[in-house]
Amino acid sequence: MSDVTIYWRPMCGYCETLKAGLTARGIAYDAVDIWADRSKAEIVRGATGGDEIVPTVRIGDRFLVNPSPDEVAAALVA
Repeated sequence: MSDVTIYWRPMCGYCETLKAGLTARGIAYDAVDIWADRSKAEIVRGATGGDEIVPTVRIGDRFLVNPSPDEVAAALVA
């Protein structure tokens, strides 16, 4: 299990860009498809004020909404 979890959905270009950017930086992550597992969509709604905005990234207890790969990398060292 990774320290980074990306909540995503199919057909989301921002999600694919983030995943590719993290992979290029060597940052491991778990990916959760909120359409395949609707219970996980509730986590996203809780983190975003009720919306299903993806990608939403969880690092420990912290959530980042539609972050860049650089923002995720910075949050990992913060």
